[in-house]
Amino acid sequence: MSEIRPFTVEIPKDALDDLRRRLAATRWPSREIVGDRSQGVQLAALQALREYWATEYDGQRVAARLNALPQFTTEIDGVDVHFVHVRSRHEDALPLIMTHGWPGSVIEMLDSVGPLTDPTAHGGAATDAFHLVLPSLPGYGFSGEPAETGWDLLRTARAWAELMSRLGYDRYVAQGGDVGAGVTDAIGRLGPDGLAGIHTNLLVPALNDPAALPSDGDAERAALAAIKTFQTSGNGYFVEMATRPQTIGYALQDSPVALAAWMIDHDTDAYYKIARAFADGRPSGNLTRDHVLDNITAYWLTGTATSAARSYWEAYGPDSPTAGAAPLPDPRVPVGFSSFPGEIWRTPRSWAEQAYPTLTYFGEAERGGHFAAWEEPELFAAEVRAAFRPLRAA
Repeated sequence: MSEIRPFTVEIPKDALDDLRRRLAATRWPSREIVGDRSQGVQLAALQALREYWATEYDGQRVAARLNALPQFTTEIDGVDVHFVHVRSRHEDALPLIMTHGWPGSVIEMLDSVGPLTDPTAHGGAATDAFHLVLPSLPGYGFSGEPAETGWDLLRTARAWAELMSRLGYDRYVAQGGDVGAGVTDAIGRLGPDGLAGIHTNLLVPALNDPAALPSDGDAERAALAAIKTFQTSGNGYFVEMATRPQTIGYALQDSPVALAAWMIDHDTDAYYKIARAFADGRPSGNLTRDHVLDNITAYWLTGTATSAARSYWEAYGPDSPTAGAAPLPDPRVPVGFSSFPGEIWRTPRSWAEQAYPTLTYFGEAERGGHFAAWEEPELFAAEVRAAFRPLRAA
């Protein structure tokens, strides 16, 4: 059961033909009656996305990009876990397991593979190298769907510890953003043998209880206001998936345009960057039309939109099997945190210090948003290197 098996992505022509038929048959709603995204994804933005997807996008890109890297699967706790595993050519590289979020996938991290595993080719030093493990969350992408409840953040964190053990890594670090930040926070609090440190770019404790964080400075007040805005007008996807993932799943499994709308309507910063890329081809950093569609197409072809949505019910829903569970202790390992300017809220240093008493690194990037590894892979990699650099000689 612990066997690690090579994996190759194969995309049947029939699947791409079906996708194009569904794109061509899209039934459009009427145009929004406001001039911004306050009513949701704007009609012109989604029509531009659909047009490029249907007429110019190469549907085999997903397979080509993933198959260019070593991929594997292994069964952990009843679920086949898919992962990319790239060993650095630098023998003293530090093993790193990095977790994506929603509506992301391992695809959002592919352009950070080079800077992390081969830093000398990207302006870094050989001593900054990582052996990189990129697992697909259970129910996402090419990982299997859980057939039972209970796959919350803690269970996933335990699965990741088991994965690193199977790969023979007896000392490693972990990183994550979005849902991946929740998994990484959880693995830090569990403190499995071999874990040497964690790094995140989303402060998970701030969502759990923002009122408990410092509020006496301009940066703190701005962050609190941004969280309030998100919780009152920007988290519709969060509430729906945390309470009724099956309901939204019917639309997401049936219509590729509905899936695309649901996935790009995540946060204001990312939405406008993506909409602009499709409107005039001007990407923000690495958020090109093709890269955005690689991620959406992977969800469509694997049919995992519903199972991915269920992960929110498991982790955050009121009916979650772990709802109301006692909080875990603070991580005992060193913690690094990086703040990106386009994030849903800009985390102040004081928040990171209070959330993580073992904070050893706090970085502020010049560019990038919620999907930092996707949008700015070089800057993201530089932050990860800096956060874990003190642990190299430990």
